[in-house]
Amino acid sequence: MDPGQKSAGVGKRSCPIELNLAPADNFWTTERDGAVRLHTEETGPASEPPVTTHQMLWDAAQRFGNRPAMAVKRDRQWKTISYLQYYQACRAAAKSFLKLGLERFRSVGILGANAPEWFIGHIGAIMAGGTPAGIYPTSTADTCRYVAINSEANILLVDDHHQLEKILQVQDQLPHLKAIVQYNDELKEKRPNLYTWEEFMQLGSEIPDSELDDIMTSQHANQCCTLIYTSGTTGTPKGVMLSHDNVTWGPKMFSKYSGLQESDIFLSYLSLSHAAAQYFDIWLPMCIGGTTYFADKDALKGSLVDTLKEVRPTVFFGVPRIWEKIQETLVDLKFKPSSMQRSITTSAGDPRLASNLNHLNCSGSVRPGHSMADFGVLKKMQAAVGLDRSVQRYTSAAPIAKETQEYFLGMNLPITDIFGMSECSGSHTIHVANDYHLTSCGKTVPGCQTRILMPDENGNGELCIRGRHVFMGYLNMVEETKKALDEEGWLHTGDIGKLDQDGFLYITGRIKELVITSGGKNIPPVPIENALKTEVPIISNAVLVGDKRKFLSMLITLKCTTDPKTQRPGDDLTPDAIRLCQQLGSRATRVSEVVKSKDPAIYKAIQEGLDRVNQRAAFNAQRVKKWTILEKDLSIDGGELGPTMKLKRPVILKKYEKIIDEFYMEGRSPQGKKQRPLTQRSKGLKSKL
Repeated sequence: MDPGQKSAGVGKRSCPIELNLAPADNFWTTERDGAVRLHTEETGPASEPPVTTHQMLWDAAQRFGNRPAMAVKRDRQWKTISYLQYYQACRAAAKSFLKLGLERFRSVGILGANAPEWFIGHIGAIMAGGTPAGIYPTSTADTCRYVAINSEANILLVDDHHQLEKILQVQDQLPHLKAIVQYNDELKEKRPNLYTWEEFMQLGSEIPDSELDDIMTSQHANQCCTLIYTSGTTGTPKGVMLSHDNVTWGPKMFSKYSGLQESDIFLSYLSLSHAAAQYFDIWLPMCIGGTTYFADKDALKGSLVDTLKEVRPTVFFGVPRIWEKIQETLVDLKFKPSSMQRSITTSAGDPRLASNLNHLNCSGSVRPGHSMADFGVLKKMQAAVGLDRSVQRYTSAAPIAKETQEYFLGMNLPITDIFGMSECSGSHTIHVANDYHLTSCGKTVPGCQTRILMPDENGNGELCIRGRHVFMGYLNMVEETKKALDEEGWLHTGDIGKLDQDGFLYITGRIKELVITSGGKNIPPVPIENALKTEVPIISNAVLVGDKRKFLSMLITLKCTTDPKTQRPGDDLTPDAIRLCQQLGSRATRVSEVVKSKDPAIYKAIQEGLDRVNQRAAFNAQRVKKWTILEKDLSIDGGELGPTMKLKRPVILKKYEKIIDEFYMEGRSPQGKKQRPLTQRSKGLKSKL
């Protein structure tokens, strides 16, 4: 059954009257039913009247009516759901939640793949007065238990039997749980208080519209409407409390100033448990009447490019690793047997990049194709990965390598890097037309504020932000909230950044990730790690080590294939990595071959690349003295990467503790042999490619 069918109609009082804000004295709270002061102003963008999420969806239903809000492939056919059907389905879900006993400010946990049911369950829970909480699909049963208990979940939505099994393992430990709903696939067994999506959507049919309307009318824009749980990269997951105003005002401002259009098409594939995915998939399209297409649930296991080619989104958001994967796909086209594909790939080279960079430096905009023939070649290349219709391309969540940005700029597909985090409900910065700086995160969204705390001589200091997009606080975590939010409502992000004279923001490090050597030198790891990956393209991940140590070392992994079902890293090198090996004079096709034989060609290339990185170091403590290649790449499944592909540094340091300790055994390398000294060399990997 389509998620929009057999749903209740719009109630007589379907849009609540003008809202009054709940009384609040402070800019933060940790109570689930608490309220906060809003950073409103008398004029300008911050003076926009606050609204609830229900009001925003109701307004979209009135404005866009039968325009498609969502599109999902069912039985190999794309089926659309209009904005009016969307709104009606959310109301029906809300009444069913009430029937199941959802209590005010208690949670509806959602564990599963992106789908219309995810959206409808999420917003329906808010309408019913609850606070939905997404759970990452890759979470263990124990993590599911933690989120369900911390959020006091009354109801859990699960995707399929695999996810259901996780909940059943811990069900007897969930004191607030009243029901489970499975929204995909048939139930393998009947259990008390376990429902299919179809059954669930009919449960509330007898609840009067007036009862739901009264609940929605009583909601305040400065109270919590949803929870975003952090990935736990640096510790225990925290429940980020977002208010109605957080999730309605921010996207409204971003869509207004970024130039998004009503006809824009979005692709939903990143986990909706992540703030950025909700921002781009749910809230931004709702502001402009755009359409969100849903990718296959296994998109990140290999089918993403196929869906991109089918949907051809006009707006596309990807974390840096996604852009790297798309780049690898385009590079692979060069070596396909088709001469057309070879001509496409080889045509997008340095001359175009140089021209675009020059144009950027002069005007801050990206130059279109230089001739009709050139334009045709670019379009074919862009179409090969489904980006030929894309107008805006975004990245966030982790640092993106300059090399990757330059590659896409050379294809006239500039990637806009924006700064955002769960705690600011989406994006804090924006690039506008003809005002684009390649390696920056853009300028502050109008109505928000940015300041750099205690800047050093180069202007680098902790990034602090303020505005109506800043979160309310961490659920039930007073001390953690006090560390993040000060009394004036400034969010201390923990990121190190600087502002240039034009107001563009640059992120240069992260305080919690700083490597502090035994000599007291503070060293941000990401620039060094990215520099080595740029110098030696066969490297997949590089992890700087050296906290409280005498010198820096590096853990390195090579690009390898992954299991299409589990996404676990394998032993086989990627086709691109094999070609790089061949160009270096190596016959290796597996990671194990490189590591066991300490392949002279590969090890030499890495050392020479590292030498070049070290030569650019500002001072001696920034130079990496030892390194090793790990036998397996890092992965989400292995616990070393978070859901957005961020390095879980504490996990990595613990997992490879023995290898790291060997770095610092006097006169020994991790392989047990004396490491050769660093020397300057004229030839390296780049010169051989």
